[in-house]
Amino acid sequence: MASSSSPRNWVYDVFPSFSGKDVRVTFMGHFLKELELKLITAFIDNDIERGQSLDPELKKAIKGSRIAVVVFSKNYASSTWCLNELVEIVQCKEKCGQTVIPVFYGLDPSHVRKQTGDFGSIFDKTCEKKPEDVISQWKEALTNVANTLGYHSVAWGKEAKLIEEIVDDILDKLLMNAPNDSKDFVGIEDHMAEISVLLQLNSEKLVRMVGIWGTSGVGKTTIARILFKRLSHFFQGSVFIDKHFISETMEIYNKGNPDDYNIKLHLQERFLSGILKKEGINVDHLGSVRDKLNHQKVLIVIDDLDEQVVLDAMVGQTDWFGFGSRIIVVTKDQHFLRAHGIDCIYEVRLPSNIQALQMFCRYAFSKDSPPHDFSEIASEVVLLAGNLPLGLQVLGSCLRGRLIGDWVNMMPRLQKDLDGKIEKTLKVSYEKLDNEKDKALFRHIACFFNGEKISDIKILLRDSDLEVDYGLQNLIDKSLIFVRNGSIEMHLLLQEMGKKIVRTQSKKPGEREFLVDSKDIYNALKHNTGTENVLGIALDMGENDELHIHESAFKQMRCLLFLKFHIKQNKDVRWHLPEDFDYLPSTLRLLSWEKYPLTSMPSGFSPVNLVKLQMQESKLEKLWAGVHSLISLKDIDLQKSKSLTHIPDLSMAINLKTLDLGDCSSLMELPSSIQSLNKLEKLDMSGCSNLEALPRAINLQSLNRLDLKGCSRLRSFPDISTSYVELILDRTSIDKFPSNLRLENLQLLSMRAIKSDKLWEDVQTRKEIWTRMKHSPLSNRRDGLLS
Repeated sequence: MASSSSPRNWVYDVFPSFSGKDVRVTFMGHFLKELELKLITAFIDNDIERGQSLDPELKKAIKGSRIAVVVFSKNYASSTWCLNELVEIVQCKEKCGQTVIPVFYGLDPSHVRKQTGDFGSIFDKTCEKKPEDVISQWKEALTNVANTLGYHSVAWGKEAKLIEEIVDDILDKLLMNAPNDSKDFVGIEDHMAEISVLLQLNSEKLVRMVGIWGTSGVGKTTIARILFKRLSHFFQGSVFIDKHFISETMEIYNKGNPDDYNIKLHLQERFLSGILKKEGINVDHLGSVRDKLNHQKVLIVIDDLDEQVVLDAMVGQTDWFGFGSRIIVVTKDQHFLRAHGIDCIYEVRLPSNIQALQMFCRYAFSKDSPPHDFSEIASEVVLLAGNLPLGLQVLGSCLRGRLIGDWVNMMPRLQKDLDGKIEKTLKVSYEKLDNEKDKALFRHIACFFNGEKISDIKILLRDSDLEVDYGLQNLIDKSLIFVRNGSIEMHLLLQEMGKKIVRTQSKKPGEREFLVDSKDIYNALKHNTGTENVLGIALDMGENDELHIHESAFKQMRCLLFLKFHIKQNKDVRWHLPEDFDYLPSTLRLLSWEKYPLTSMPSGFSPVNLVKLQMQESKLEKLWAGVHSLISLKDIDLQKSKSLTHIPDLSMAINLKTLDLGDCSSLMELPSSIQSLNKLEKLDMSGCSNLEALPRAINLQSLNRLDLKGCSRLRSFPDISTSYVELILDRTSIDKFPSNLRLENLQLLSMRAIKSDKLWEDVQTRKEIWTRMKHSPLSNRRDGLLS
């Protein structure tokens, strides 16, 4: 078994094994020249005197080469030297993980594999008077290497093309099968492979700039350093520019114009000194980099970029550098890359759950999986780190060598407090935000909107002064948030950092802009300590099962925009809410209060600013009296409010898109004002078992889904528009459809457990729907359409 994971001190990239009589002047001469052009180091045996046994220097060269290229030609087997080389190569392949590439030069590979044909005849002659054990070793080596995937010269029309392909293959293998330089970074080879595709390293006739982008602590610098280490010796010049490299220059000129001419000159001097390995270079004009590097193939890695002037000064244009050059720019801020015209960008994403656990275990246990007793708690720590490599490293190193009891004792602290090293790293991007509005938007997301749809966030913050569209893009560029399937995602550790920033706003929780800690919320609501500074309250009732709310708890929170009480399913909560509780701020835009305990909203509450109303499993019998201006209202969710008997006049809710009344089992009718909701898209009344009547018409062109499943007392069906896509009528008592029913866009019609056989007065309509739905992606749900 090859021990490829053992660290090796390779001396050469390639060891060529060949018969000089056949290929030294032709194939091998061109092959070695191509290797030299690609800066691939090959062993050359010109000064070694050949004999019957291998010279010790030759054995050392074979063992010190990462790849062996074996060129089988007609007379290869005539040389005991070549055959002994081959035996040594196979041993290195099996013991050290050396890569072997066979080239069949004018030969049938099967002749080498089986020692037949002219090759076999020459081999038999060489074997005369040789010991059996030596012959056996030669045969095994020939068969072994000939069974390896390689190159057959007959399949290539031009030898030059064959050589180019082999050298490109060698280059790829050298880059991707490097020494053990990243034992703790699980998944590094996947990163290397994807970045290699962007770099197009085999294309020598272009200069390419590539960006590496991702959040703090995700491993960008580690990836960049490994990449630099693997690539640098394939270039005539190389330099890794880190924060320390440029900090001296930026500190000298930090009080001046960041685009100052002198800053750029000084940056170019340090840059040229680094890449040319020469001190004391003087630069008197900004064309110096082009003048000195225009004909050199160079590798430049700029790590942790946070100043545009660094890019402009050091790698301003691709024509500053010779063909084959590669520039890699690593940053948390994607905007720098786009501004410099770098559109080939590799996003470093979080490792998978399996990779994260493996990475953590390497830091905590020095192996790939946890000991049996630690399995559960190790997974909990990985969850706390949110799969962030920096978090996995810091927490794994902190817990290494400790007993499981120590782990258990440390968990509460790890859950509540962000490690200082992690916090310092993550906070850099936040502090680099040069606009207070962007910082405020970050805190809004950390405390309230992580995981929410972008469209909802924009609506809820529409009337703020946060310039949400621009701010979201800035946060995305700086890797502080990501967009997945139309929703905003912020890493858990960044979210915790944001909450910690809010906690530092005041020692008194009621004076902060957001209340997110359970203890602080309980105290503020019980003792009426909230102030007008509070913009949002988010309480997850996971720890306690009761909540005291002062009768005036919200009266001082005159600017409250977001109120969210979340309660776990099947959890009972004891609410201590006085009977004369009569106030919620009219500023509220989001009101999400699960299991609301009162039968109606506070009498003093005006819903004029509401955007989302979510009161699932409430005790509400009605919402509010009278007609209100509800122009901002987009969503109402009252599902499982089993005492609800009355829906208010919604005629002013002209922007309402969803109305969820599912399982409101006491509701008997829907108000006629529903017909005014010209933007309503989804109406869910499933499980409204006492619903007896709908308005005569729900003829809304915007409505595409109507769910009446389980409305067992509902007998009549309203006139509806042709826009419906989904219609759910399971277990209703509807006995007849309107004669003018037209469902031109219908894709799903579910009618389970409807017994009436007089539903379809217009037979032609039924046939049209049936024909159309046979081609619908939801056609397997056309239940009961034909009876």
